[in-house]
Amino acid sequence: MDVNDLRGIHTLVLMAMFIGIIWWAFSKHRKKANEEAANLPFEDDEVEKRTLDEQDKTEKKQ
Repeated sequence: MDVNDLRGIHTLVLMAMFIGIIWWAFSKHRKKANEEAANLPFEDDEVEKRTLDEQDKTEKKQ
């Protein structure tokens, strides 16, 4: 066994790990976590608070 055989084995191991990580990330049991992560930018509490504060101000003016 020479260095080229070790390089080939190393490449196959890394490829298998990569495919495993991709399979895990897109598997059905991760769907809920992926959807929650995708909606994180839209869940800004400060924007919601400012919107509610503005609504309160307009209601008090009326």
